[in-house]
Amino acid sequence: MGGWRKNGVLVKGREAVDKLELRGLEVRCVIGDLPTERDREQVLTLDVTLACDLSAVCASDRVEDTVDYAVLAETIRDALRQARFRMIESAAARVAAVCLEAPRVSEVWVRIAKPGAVAGLREAAVELVRRRGDGAS
Repeated sequence: MGGWRKNGVLVKGREAVDKLELRGLEVRCVIGDLPTERDREQVLTLDVTLACDLSAVCASDRVEDTVDYAVLAETIRDALRQARFRMIESAAARVAAVCLEAPRVSEVWVRIAKPGAVAGLREAAVELVRRRGDGAS
């Protein structure tokens, strides 16, 4: 049971789903397929949108009742640093899987950009959406 976006909001049926966003997360990691890319770190820029029920945290005002985005950002950084991916598509899939490990997250949208990947191109980027239980993460 997936959703779609209307003005950046994940929508299921006619009801909007709460979302939490991480925008502009920068990660230095080894990424790329060329031999010259395998021995140096490059910067990736990530945008992540989590579909999750935020009603508990709205009522309690306690971090325990939400997705701790500081912890999640560090977990994403660690996953990308350790993996040394060749393709940004694989990196995006791993980020989605990490996000879906958070108990309150039902769906995640990930955008990863690799600035300067090609001469004369500002950035190469990939976007993907994964849902809990879809088997694609």
